[in-house]
Order: sequence, then C-alpha cells, then structure tokens
Amino acid sequence: MYLTQRLDSETSRAYALRTIRDNIVRLGLPPGCKVSESELAAEMGLSRTPVGEVLNELSRVKIVEIYPQRGSIISLIDYDLVEESRFIRQVLECAVVEQVCTISAPDMLRKLDENIHLQQFYLSNNDPDALLRLDNQFHKTLFEIARKPQAYTMLENTSIHFDRVRRMSLSTVKDLKIVQDHQQILEAITAKDTAAASLRMREHLNRWKIDETVIRSKYPDYFK
Repeated sequence: MYLTQRLDSETSRAYALRTIRDNIVRLGLPPGCKVSESELAAEMGLSRTPVGEVLNELSRVKIVEIYPQRGSIISLIDYDLVEESRFIRQVLECAVVEQVCTISAPDMLRKLDENIHLQQFYLSNNDPDALLRLDNQFHKTLFEIARKPQAYTMLENTSIHFDRVRRMSLSTVKDLKIVQDHQQILEAITAKDTAAASLRMREHLNRWKIDETVIRSKYPDYFK
C-alpha cells in the first residue's frame, strides 16, 4: 500500500480516509481485493477504530463491501456509479467554471497555467499518479477562485468511482487529451467566454465514455 506522511493537522480518521481513498484510486487497493481492518491499521500505524470508521463510510458510497465475519472487499467498478459520479461533477464544475469567467483573478490564472505546464512535464515522463494529482489540483483551484471550497470537498467525497476510471485512463489510453483539455478551459476562462468554458469542461469530463473500451480491455477483471 502506498503511504504518505501524516499531516500535523490530521486526525487518525482523516489520515486513514485520505490514505485508503488514495490507494483505491491509485489501484494500490484494486477492485475485488480483500482488505483487513487490522492489517490496514497496522500498515498506517493506527488503531483499528478509525480504519473501521473509514471502511464503513466508504461502504455507504458503495466503494467498499463489508461482510460480517468475512472481512471487506474493494468493490468492482460499476459504470452506473461512475456515470452518476461524472454527472454530479459535470453539473457542479460547469457552473463553477462559468463563475470563474466573471472573476478577475490574475494570480490564480497564472497558478492554473503553471499547473498545466507541470502536467505536460509529467505526461511526457509517464507519471500517471503525479498527473492525476495535478489534474485534481487544477479543478480544486477553479473552486477556490469561485469561492466554493466546501463544494469541492463535497464533490471529492462522491467522485471516487469516477476517479478510479480517470486513473486507469491515464495509464491506458495512448492519445491522452488531458493537458489539451485543461489548456482550452483556461483559454476560455481568460477570454471570459462562459459558453466555451462550460463546453470544454463538459467535453473533458465526458472523455471516460470514449476511453471505456480501452480501459475495459486492459482491466477486464475490475468491472462488474
């Protein structure tokens, strides 16, 4: 399992949630694998209580299946849940990017531009985990510009089904459009073109449909 250092401000539960969620998205805990509450706790240096709470929370969003006396399993990918997650993102993010077009925030736009340049670097160097991290930061920054940070937190908690497919796409699809998509979104924002920004965001979030066949062919055992 991939581990990062616990942040000074993180509770045990928050650290467990961040770590387990990150490993599910990264496929360190792949679909269909069995997980042990005690083993996860030992790896993270935590007691079983916060880990159990996190597994219960993730079961409520159907990313973990809990079987009493038998343990827990990371759910196989259900494309109905992926589509629902993508739909929620599309509704929120298209609205947010339209708001961003009306706000003057040159420093934040430079931050987005720097992010895109780093994306290109990691795309060229075949580092899908770094690329996904920067992708997430790009979208998070849009919510920060629109002064909707809590909306992003809510979105993050419901998008794990979609995020797994995004991560698979980054290591599977040869003709990735992720950097190009973000560049076009930024260009529309800079031009204050709300219609174009919303359209580009919608196209960006719909790419998983184009990639589905390729992803399924590489990971056939990960899907329902």
